[in-house]
Amino acid sequence: MNKPESAGMYASAEKIYPREIGGRFDKLSKLATTILLGLFYAAPWLLWDGRQAFLFDLPERKFYLLGLTLWPQDFPYLALLLIIAALSLFFFTALAGRLWCGFACPQTVWTEAFIWMEQFTEGTRSQRMKLDKAPWSITKFRKKASKQFLWITFSMWTGFTFVGYFTPVRELGLDILELSVGGSTLFWGLFYGFATYGNAGYMREQVCKYMCPYARFQSAMFDKDTLIISYDETRGEPRGSRKRSVDPKEAGLGDCIDCQLCVQVCPTGIDIREGLQYECIACAACIDACDSIMDKMNYPRGLVRYTTEHSLKNEATQVLRPRMFVYATLLLILVSGLVIAMASRTPVILDVIRDRNSLYREIADNLVENIYTLKIINQSNDARSFVVTVSGLESVVLDGVDDEVRVDGGGVLSLPVRVRARRDDAYGVNEILFSIAATDDSSVVMAEDSRFIGPMR
Repeated sequence: MNKPESAGMYASAEKIYPREIGGRFDKLSKLATTILLGLFYAAPWLLWDGRQAFLFDLPERKFYLLGLTLWPQDFPYLALLLIIAALSLFFFTALAGRLWCGFACPQTVWTEAFIWMEQFTEGTRSQRMKLDKAPWSITKFRKKASKQFLWITFSMWTGFTFVGYFTPVRELGLDILELSVGGSTLFWGLFYGFATYGNAGYMREQVCKYMCPYARFQSAMFDKDTLIISYDETRGEPRGSRKRSVDPKEAGLGDCIDCQLCVQVCPTGIDIREGLQYECIACAACIDACDSIMDKMNYPRGLVRYTTEHSLKNEATQVLRPRMFVYATLLLILVSGLVIAMASRTPVILDVIRDRNSLYREIADNLVENIYTLKIINQSNDARSFVVTVSGLESVVLDGVDDEVRVDGGGVLSLPVRVRARRDDAYGVNEILFSIAATDDSSVVMAEDSRFIGPMR
């Protein structure tokens, strides 16, 4: 019986064995992977003023970034940072395609690390392919077990490090040694470790091809002046194998010798000679591979290179086009705004909560009283004393507050206060202003308005 044609649609994807290749882009990729992984694993262990330098303390709702402490009230800074990140992605995509995917995406970075471990334990591309086809033996078991040991250990360390950004990493390490890890901490450590193991160890290019949305909408950010990795078909065709001594023009051939090396080094298994494809992550391994062959054949480099569609057609190209200046200007404005906002950020927050159980209370001496709760958040790391004042009505006074109130570093003080004013000044609804000022720094001042309610006329 003949197989139906649709059977191929359900066939398992063949495993890709990317071949190792040297070259300038390979060195750049290794450098980027080493730096990014180094930063990820080292950052939680850094100390700043006796505490963890990078810690997202969700129970306490505090984010520590070196000497900066961010609170939920600082969410606009995070939103602005996300906008900058998105705009940066648009900028670099319009400039040089999937540059992020090829050199900085976590999926690419961790996959590269897993491939290194695979090469270390199982050997080169041809050796790995031969090993997978060979029947099980002690040698095959030893190599596969060694690879799995490295993968699992690396994945668990990744999960531990990830949780270490949300739980003090040194305390977490001691809890693990004492087998006293909390349920949620254990879950997220195992979950992130398993995700790293599955995505970087097994799924690899499948994540980029089928799960990542960026691969689908990247074409909307490309134009004919975007730098992309391309095969120069005019120069390379017709392709064909030949000896190095053969003159390709006399043989009626192009510069491509059809060695398939560009396909063998591709981590997603595509043939760059078939044109731009959404599976291409712009890792530039095919450029290094093709350049090495061109060097051996004594041909000029650049048969596969970073270029533009206009350039391939020998048309005028403009890499620095208007949209790039628009993106760059917007990025400069947003980054400058974020830096200025963070630099001028007052390290104290004042929230005023009016007691809604009673509108007002008339007391002796023809006075009207309103009750409030002041929440003072000291965002600095050191304890501070503040002077609390109120203004807005001629006779308004603050009662129940000491001359100075002290708030611990990174602490929150809930301060009940009574505000009084003469009845003659306080008819109806009146605007008043609460202010706090640090005693040790006159520039640390915060004010918050509220309403003082008195009897109707």
